[in-house]
Amino acid sequence: MNVKKRYERNLFSLSPQEFEKLREKKVCVVGCGGLGGYIIEMLGRLGVGQITAVDKDVFEESNLNRQILSDMNSLGKSKALKAKERMELVNPDVKVIAVKEAFSEKNGKDILMGNDLVVDALDDIKARLLLEEIAEQVGIPMIHGAIAGWYGQVTTVFPGDRTLHRIYTGAGNKGIEAQLGNPSFTPAVVAAIQVSEAVKVLIGRGEILRNRLLFVNLLDHEYFTINLSG
Repeated sequence: MNVKKRYERNLFSLSPQEFEKLREKKVCVVGCGGLGGYIIEMLGRLGVGQITAVDKDVFEESNLNRQILSDMNSLGKSKALKAKERMELVNPDVKVIAVKEAFSEKNGKDILMGNDLVVDALDDIKARLLLEEIAEQVGIPMIHGAIAGWYGQVTTVFPGDRTLHRIYTGAGNKGIEAQLGNPSFTPAVVAAIQVSEAVKVLIGRGEILRNRLLFVNLLDHEYFTINLSG
């Protein structure tokens, strides 16, 4: 495989030095469903050196509407394992570690230890708050994303920010997606923004959404940020 040829289009946006930096990075993606599948796909195509894919679930028929890793042949198959197999087809230079377990207080530190960054692709508020806590304990930043219907949100959380604990104060365990559903296009858009945030954090360039929450309204094409630092 011609590595230079594979990444030549990336190098219009990333310098050779930044590309090499990405190849040295390790990113954990917690959740391999609607958001996580797209996130892993994009990180892998960019050449991020190692991706840990975490998900205890298997694919069901209801996942076929929006989860890029799912297909008819994958029904009943581990989402984390499918992420690994997918990247072996797309970019075998990327090492994918499949963790077929739920992220929990018991295993969280072990999963995150050694990674440079974690991406939140969960659909459970309690699990997201736990992920923020353990990422803080391990000392790595987290890229949060959530979707519901035509709407989404993204923020970047550094250790000590406790952003999600402010956003989700008093919230239940499930977000509004339980009422609004999840179409195919919203996860792709939000995941793309999360990946762009992850890349900026990893290479140390560009303006990130730290202490700011980006809202995406695809129905009316409204995009705005809320300052959370006050």
